[in-house]
Amino acid sequence: MKIEFRENGSIGIETGGKYVFRQGDQEVVIEKARVSLCRCGHSGNKPFCDGSHKAAGFVAPAAVIELNTDA
Repeated sequence: MKIEFRENGSIGIETGGKYVFRQGDQEVVIEKARVSLCRCGHSGNKPFCDGSHKAAGFVAPAAVIELNTDA
C-alpha cells in the first residue's frame, strides 16, 4: 500500500484494490485502484478531495508512506 501526501494537495491512497467507506450507518464499496482524501479541510465531499485546496491556497509539503503488506 502506498500513501502519498501530495505537495499543496490531497492524500492519495493506492492499494490496487477496493475500499469500503463506512460513516455512521452508511457503507459504500469503492472499486478504484486509488482514492484521494482531503487534508485541507475545505472539501465539500469530505473525506474525499474535490480540489478545493487550490482555491483555499492550501500549502503543505509532499511525503510518501509505503507499507509492506506481504509480511
